[in-house]
Amino acid sequence: MRLLHQRYTLYSERNDTYIFVPEGEAQSLTIHRTSGDIVLNSPQYTLPYAVQRSEKVIYGILGLISLTLSEYVIVLTGRTLQGQFMGHDIYRATEFDILPLAAVSTYVPPHAVEAHLLGLVRSHLNSGNFLFSYTYDLTRRLQMQWETREADAGRALWEVMDDRFFWNRFLHTKFIEQASSNPNVAFGSFILPIMYGTFDIRPTFLHGRHMHLALISRRSRYRAGTRYFRRGIDQNGNVANFNETEQILLVEGQAAPGPVHVDDDTFATKLSHVQIRGSVPVFWSEINTLRYKPDLQIMDLQETPSVMHAHLSKLSKIYGQQSLVNLVNMKGREKPVKEAYERYISGLDLSGVNYQYFDFHGECKHMRWDRISVLIDRLKDELDNYGYFQVNNGEPSPRKIQNGIVRTNCMDNLDRTNVVQAAVAKYVLNQQLQSLGILSSGDGIDDFEAFSKEFRELWADHADSIAKAYGGSGALKSDFTRTNKRTRKGVLEDGYKSVMRYLKNNFFDGARQDGFDLVTGSWVPRKNPSASLFLISDPRPLITRSMPATAWFSVFMICAGLTLPRTSDYSLFYYFLLWFTLFSIAVAYIIIHGIDYVSWPRLLPPTDIIYYTGPGFRSGHHGKGLKGVNEPSWKKTKWLPVGGKRGVDAEVELGTIKKRVD
Repeated sequence: MRLLHQRYTLYSERNDTYIFVPEGEAQSLTIHRTSGDIVLNSPQYTLPYAVQRSEKVIYGILGLISLTLSEYVIVLTGRTLQGQFMGHDIYRATEFDILPLAAVSTYVPPHAVEAHLLGLVRSHLNSGNFLFSYTYDLTRRLQMQWETREADAGRALWEVMDDRFFWNRFLHTKFIEQASSNPNVAFGSFILPIMYGTFDIRPTFLHGRHMHLALISRRSRYRAGTRYFRRGIDQNGNVANFNETEQILLVEGQAAPGPVHVDDDTFATKLSHVQIRGSVPVFWSEINTLRYKPDLQIMDLQETPSVMHAHLSKLSKIYGQQSLVNLVNMKGREKPVKEAYERYISGLDLSGVNYQYFDFHGECKHMRWDRISVLIDRLKDELDNYGYFQVNNGEPSPRKIQNGIVRTNCMDNLDRTNVVQAAVAKYVLNQQLQSLGILSSGDGIDDFEAFSKEFRELWADHADSIAKAYGGSGALKSDFTRTNKRTRKGVLEDGYKSVMRYLKNNFFDGARQDGFDLVTGSWVPRKNPSASLFLISDPRPLITRSMPATAWFSVFMICAGLTLPRTSDYSLFYYFLLWFTLFSIAVAYIIIHGIDYVSWPRLLPPTDIIYYTGPGFRSGHHGKGLKGVNEPSWKKTKWLPVGGKRGVDAEVELGTIKKRVD
């Protein structure tokens, strides 16, 4: 593969150009600020006399983004080494800088809309877990890289990456267009792809064999977003919260204790096993109303069977056979999701796709988490049939190929899914170690505490990272993943995490979702900030906006009343009655109109889902006022961005996102 530049010096010539000069003898790159043109300079190019050198070291170019007043170059200015993987350095992006092409300030923009959009970009970059390597493709599993190793020779890194996990693919559109039109020019060395996911690698030792145990999780950029604002499937067959997780075992050839080599690729055997997770592939959502349990909405659309078929067919082409493990509850509020999934999956005619339901909470109630083994026993035959990838150093072909995959889901694809995926990974790891002769047929990794602890911590950290990215807090039930036991302390910690999820999902995730939609290109602004004033305005009536302030002021006055002098026990009765009454009215109003107080996405608001009236299931119409679904017309359109009107310039379709230009 063609190598990427790892470090640049940045020069600027007045307000005319940005010049990126790589280390070594490589050609430099110029971005013209007035036209936005990207030019690869000749090898004989010399810097202009009047250039100014930036004090910051640039570790990569992440692409360009166009907002309402200017285009901006996003560059990487900070990185942290996460570990070394088969001789390749894996980094996490930690600091970023945004360079304007137009003569505007990124810190004090001349318009409030531009400031808001820049804030969304910064927040998204700073809150995400972005990983990259200059020499290794993190987005593709070992088996795929082995199969295409000859075709990949001489190609740039961006050309071989899995498009689903190329997070900044939209930002690099201009660079990729230039590289595609000039295949013999070294544009590709300037395109630094990043992946949103997790990476961890740990050296271990078991029965005289040095090993490295690694875990890589890859998050899809399609239908990406937050917990309640991205659910189900879209019209293109992409599901929310889709993650591919690869567990890799690297075994060194040495058979005696000694130093563990981490700086080169000297492994005798490499083994890999892949699992996936993704939202239930039907059109459904949960609608926040400030209640702890949101309203459940399932849309029975005519195209549901075709998009579910497209989703599963796509997975079959990539991974082979599939076992669909569904962990959604068979009772209560989750039951309609389970029934919708099973109703549609039973009508599909797909060979090699097996559906497996497991009543997680029913089987594991009363903290009987050892009952996860019941599901593993059901899956054993399929796991043995699907196999895993194994290649030995020096051999021309792999020993084993993985020809099937387990796709797991619960409601959020977080907590229950994490527990089950870790159990599946443990089963496969035991099989791998036994096949290599490191473990005997009667042993398991749980019999070796040091090795088992590394495995558990690896999966627990991975679960926390995915849960924070999607749900806003660490994973629930992680005490079981870390210790193989469900504890009362873990239950209390889960209560705290649930409260944090509630607060973030209701009051902060709207802006987070806007950041996802802006950076991944689901929403594209027009070069006119006045057309996007809806981003910084509040269309709610005064009474709606005033109720939180009324509630807080009432609390303040009640507390202040406790300090006032009393002539008798009843002297302040009417004082407290007044403020308690105002407080109660304000709280009741907020609860009845809960939808008005949720932080909704503004770039692509889910209005059609909130007010969906077609066939399907709805658990309730809470938070919509006393009239419920029959709201006044101004409320039904208040979240729409352009004056409450819909059209080709403000398009939001049920279950899908279309690129929108204001």
